[in-house]
Amino acid sequence: MDKFDEIFEMQKALNARIGVHTDELSDEEKAKWILNYTRAMEQELAELVDSVPWKWWAKYQKFDEQNARVEVVDLFHFLISLAQVLGMSAEDVHRAYLEKNKVNHQRQESGYEEKDLEDSRHI
Repeated sequence: MDKFDEIFEMQKALNARIGVHTDELSDEEKAKWILNYTRAMEQELAELVDSVPWKWWAKYQKFDEQNARVEVVDLFHFLISLAQVLGMSAEDVHRAYLEKNKVNHQRQESGYEEKDLEDSRHI
């Protein structure tokens, strides 16, 4: 088991402990949990933003790198849960990442002057 598989298993166990069994959800429940996890990620992103001095008018702010790292890990928890709601395994996410990364490089090579709605449909 690699590290990515391990964190997917750990997240599945945590979700089950909380009472969320992502592999047993109806379409209605999937929609609910997609919203729940997306909203949670939005909050974690806000907390990450608060780790950096974004208020240019406020002199008291400091960059809190340790908290920023914690918020990134919190984001991973919810992102993995979201992938699991969508029926994705660690292997599925890895494969899709590799494919999407190729698309992103191709977009950069071509200048990405025009949105192609079909270039990611195979992923």
